[in-house]
Amino acid sequence: MTRMLIVDDHAVVRHGVKQILSEQFQSAVIGEAQNAEEMLDRVRKSNWDIVVLDVGMPGKSGLDALKELKQLRPKLPVLVLSAYPEDQLALRMLKAGAAGYLSKDSAPNELVQALRKILGGGKFVSAAVAELLALNLESDLEKPLHEQLSDREYQVMCLIAVGKSLKDIADDLCVGISTINTYRARILEKMRLKNNTELTHYAIENHLVNRLLK
Repeated sequence: MTRMLIVDDHAVVRHGVKQILSEQFQSAVIGEAQNAEEMLDRVRKSNWDIVVLDVGMPGKSGLDALKELKQLRPKLPVLVLSAYPEDQLALRMLKAGAAGYLSKDSAPNELVQALRKILGGGKFVSAAVAELLALNLESDLEKPLHEQLSDREYQVMCLIAVGKSLKDIADDLCVGISTINTYRARILEKMRLKNNTELTHYAIENHLVNRLLK
């Protein structure tokens, strides 16, 4: 009996995914969690065969949640189901241990296909992600500047770009404002930018924050 855990902060999304999975995996046990903390608690208490994880949840980010989950259950496969385009987070999530990355815009049959492949021990990437993986083999000099950022630096950059104050970012990430100032300084140095205005312009020009602005 396959045990699947759906993690998303939107009840409507959880219900829709659960309905798709119930039709295609009729003997499966399907659980739900509405945030990272609830997911980790359920994983500690029960055994699951796969986790379907959202990225943009309140509180702990999907990337941080994935890293913590892989520390807790290294062999538990995770399919990331995200509203963010593949070119924004797919590679970061795969490098953090995800077994697959799928956009929420995908057709239901693609979701089922991804789950079957991952449950069979494989990895799933869409054609768009496969192209990104190929491009990622290029030298660092040919990559966009934001690809040089660490996961946390990338997260801070996006939050600055959508207009959040450094204090609000520090509160969101549960760190001191001095830590965020350090991240900001590293980001500007790595990306050869002078200030937040240039950073925001870069992020918008490279389509890094379009979904966050909606």
